[in-house]
Amino acid sequence: MDGTILVADDDRTIRTVLTQALTRAGCKVHATSSLTTLMRWVGEGRGDVVISDVMMPDGNGLEMLPKIHEDRPGLPVIVISAQNTIMTAIKANEADAYDYLPKPFDLPDLMKRTARALETRSVKATATTADANTTEDLPLVGQTPAMQSLYTLMARVMNTDIPVLITGESGTGKTAIARAIHDFSDRRTLPFVIVTTAELQDIEGPARILARVKGGTLLIEEIGDIDLEAQARLVRMMDAPGTHVPRFLTTSLVDLSSKLESGELRQDLYYRLGGATLSVPPLRERVEDIELLAEHFSAKAEADGAPKRALSPEAAKLIHDYRWPGNVRQLENAMRRLGLNARTDAITRAEVEAVLGNQPDLEPVLTGEMTTEKLSASVERHLRRYFDLHGGSLPPAGIYARILREFEQPLIEISLEATGGNQAKCADLLGINRNTLRKKITDLDIRVTRQRKLM
Repeated sequence: MDGTILVADDDRTIRTVLTQALTRAGCKVHATSSLTTLMRWVGEGRGDVVISDVMMPDGNGLEMLPKIHEDRPGLPVIVISAQNTIMTAIKANEADAYDYLPKPFDLPDLMKRTARALETRSVKATATTADANTTEDLPLVGQTPAMQSLYTLMARVMNTDIPVLITGESGTGKTAIARAIHDFSDRRTLPFVIVTTAELQDIEGPARILARVKGGTLLIEEIGDIDLEAQARLVRMMDAPGTHVPRFLTTSLVDLSSKLESGELRQDLYYRLGGATLSVPPLRERVEDIELLAEHFSAKAEADGAPKRALSPEAAKLIHDYRWPGNVRQLENAMRRLGLNARTDAITRAEVEAVLGNQPDLEPVLTGEMTTEKLSASVERHLRRYFDLHGGSLPPAGIYARILREFEQPLIEISLEATGGNQAKCADLLGINRNTLRKKITDLDIRVTRQRKLM
């Protein structure tokens, strides 16, 4: 890299690490703990890229971005922040930040982004900022890397017109994400309309839908469940939306490519809706967010009139260790029930066990005497326990695809391990096409490493 980097952060360790890394990469570095000093350097024409923290002793880094762009149009600013919420990502994007990274950041990743910023030295203009009062009640909660990646992608598509497909398991919050995209976009003053299957069955449905949305945001939930006749109406509606063109968002529980291959999804609709894809992680892949979410839902229940309650350490551990097959929706319902069933200020482990179906042992444990059990019997036993966890209620819809995915991923991972990471041998072992295996490895985000074969 060749250029001058201005670093502003009140953490001396971060300043030192960045200065050393960037200097080794060939850059000149000016580092400061003061926004005032940073702005003076920018005004003097110093620096090719800025790396700035948000919360500084003498101001807010995001609030300085308009002034930086006014003084130095095209100067890339990379924002780093420990305030890892969707609002930080959105505000960074809306304030014309070149890039945004949550703390703690990956140093090699930051170095790559800085190199790209040096190459481009330009910033893409974005639209208006969200209302300040929206920061009080965030629509999404989570600080794990998976959620940070999602926030960043949401911020990038927020004020575009590109259709967005939101995928994820039942209960992960796909509709909430669609709503957030609308509420923080430049269409937020226009209607947000959710399309029902019944409306699409009616030949006049699309016209009525367009009249309601009035150029706002149109959400089509579970696009994979809509029949082919209704899909044809959707295609015609997207091709001739009238005077006020709406923003199209869709959600799906299942992989739409499989629906496409089976002929259950029209190809022309698939390509019209798939402009950008946001994959929402299940709760078991963002475990460190569980306690944060539990606290958020407890506070929400309290605001709605429930007594104030807090998780005991034993209850918190059980909440943390549980797999939450119903994802965020199941966790929210559980916390609401725990709030209503108050006996003391502290939520006990016993109360959590009662709400979750009195199943403290979350995974079946195979003992020596069970090692000869047939796979089908083991799966049946596990599934019965899974249904029992929900007490008198049914599990969330879409169980077939979820269970197959739960079984498929470890099968492929163990087979790859057994064949030393050789995909051709693994495909042969599984009895599937090699291209099919590659697609599944990508879809399931399986890491393949070559090693000594076990067989």
